[in-house]
Amino acid sequence: MKVKLLLLSFITILCNFNLNSQSDEDVLKTIYTVSLTNGQSYNWLDYLSNEIGGRLSGSKNAELAVQYTKAELEKLGLDQVWLQPVMVPKWERGEKEMAYFEVSGIANQVNICALGGSIATTEDGISASVIEVKNFEELAALGKNKIKGKIVFYNRAMQADLISTFNAYGGCVDQRYAGALEAGKYGAVGVIVRSMNLRQDDYPHTGSMSYGELTLEQRIPSAAISTNDADVLSKALKQNENLLFYFKQSCKQFDDVQSYNVIGEITGNEFPNEYIVVGGHLDSWDLGDGAHDDGAGVVQSMDVLRLLKESGIKPKRSIRVVLFMNEENGLRGATEYAKVAKEKNENHIFALESDSGGFTPRGFSFAANDTNFNQVLGWKALFKPYLIHYFEKGGSGADVGPLKSETNVLAGLRPDSQRYFDHHHASNDTFEHVNKRELELGAATMTALVFLFDKYGVNPVPKSTKIKN
Repeated sequence: MKVKLLLLSFITILCNFNLNSQSDEDVLKTIYTVSLTNGQSYNWLDYLSNEIGGRLSGSKNAELAVQYTKAELEKLGLDQVWLQPVMVPKWERGEKEMAYFEVSGIANQVNICALGGSIATTEDGISASVIEVKNFEELAALGKNKIKGKIVFYNRAMQADLISTFNAYGGCVDQRYAGALEAGKYGAVGVIVRSMNLRQDDYPHTGSMSYGELTLEQRIPSAAISTNDADVLSKALKQNENLLFYFKQSCKQFDDVQSYNVIGEITGNEFPNEYIVVGGHLDSWDLGDGAHDDGAGVVQSMDVLRLLKESGIKPKRSIRVVLFMNEENGLRGATEYAKVAKEKNENHIFALESDSGGFTPRGFSFAANDTNFNQVLGWKALFKPYLIHYFEKGGSGADVGPLKSETNVLAGLRPDSQRYFDHHHASNDTFEHVNKRELELGAATMTALVFLFDKYGVNPVPKSTKIKN
C-alpha cells in the first residue's frame, strides 16, 4: 500500500513538473485539445436550455437554474461552491400579447411583445391613432398637442453598415429603454418600439425599459414590434396617418424576491488572496430559453474551471466562476458581488465575462492601463493559431464592470457578432442555434486567457496612470 502511494505521489510530481516545464504554447494547445475533444459546456447548455428554459429573475426557472449549476459545480471537485443571496425584481409577462392595426375596417395582425418592466394595458387593451418618430428630438418637436392620446411608434433601425453590431445596437437601444419615459411626458397612451434586430423577421425582441421618475399616472404600456411588422406599419401610416392601432398585454411587476449568485472557486496555491473571476449571467429573458444570452456564457465560464483541472493546471491565484443573477433587468447580482468583495477587501486582479453569445470567438476587449494592455498584446501571438485576432481596448461586461479598480484588468470575450442580434431577447434564442464547436472554442479561449493572467499576474499601476476604457 505504501509503495502504491509513493508511486502515485511520484506520478503527480512528474505531471506537475512536465506541466511547469511546458511552454505557454503547449499549455494552450492542451487546453484547446481538452475542450474540443472532451468539452462539457454543450451538455450543460442542453440541460439549462431544454430542461429548464428561460430564466427571468425571480422566476421558478431561475431558481431551478441556481440549483442545477450549483450541483454541477460541486461535481467538479472545486475547493468551494456556495450561493450568494441577492434580492432581485420579479416581473411576469402574463398572457401572450396581441396587436393589430385597422385599415378600411380590416384588422392586420402584427407581432409584438411587452418590454421588460412595462405595465399592462387595460383588460380591454388600447386602441388609438399612431404617430411615428425616429428619435427623441422628433418627439420633442411634435410636442404635447400632437402626441397626447396617441401611441408613439419608435421606428429607428439598427445601423446596418456598422460592422460592430454592438455599436449598431447601442445607437438605437435608447428608444427601447427610455421610449415610454419620454413619450409619457407628452401624454401618449402607449409605445411601440421597433425590435433591436438587424434581420427582417417576425420575431419581436424584448428587453428592459424604465419609467424613470414618471408618476404612476404618467406610466404607459410599452411593447416591441418585429422588424417585418414595423416596416408594414410604417408603410400603412404613410398611406393613412389616421389608422388605429390596438394592442393588449397583461404583464405585472411584483415585489422583489430573493435569489442567488452561484459561485465556485479553485483556491490558489501561491497567492490565494488574489482573485481571478470568470462569469456570465444566469438569468435570461422569458421568450426563448436564453441559450446565447447568456446560457453560453454561463456554461463556458463553468467549463473554464473544469478545463483548468482537466489540463493539470494548478492555479497560483484563486480562480472563481461567478454566475450572476439579474443582469437583464437590474444588475443586482453584479452589484452585490462587488459590494461583498469590497467589504471583505478582496483583491480582484482580473475579471473576464462572456455575454455576447456562443459564436466563434474572435478575441477580447480590455479595460486596462497601458502597461497591462501591452502585456496582453504580448500574448496575442499565442492565440494566432486559433484565429483569435481581436485584442482591443474597450468595454468588458456589465457584470464584471462593478469590480473595476485602478489596479486590475477587466475583459470581455468577443465572439463574431453578426448573427447575435438575430436571437437577442427573442423567442428564437434557443439551444439549436448554438454550435457545439463554436461554444467549446470560446470556453477554451477564456481558459487560455485565465491561465495567462494567473501565471503572470498584473503589473503595478503608476500613481499617475488612469485606466482607459
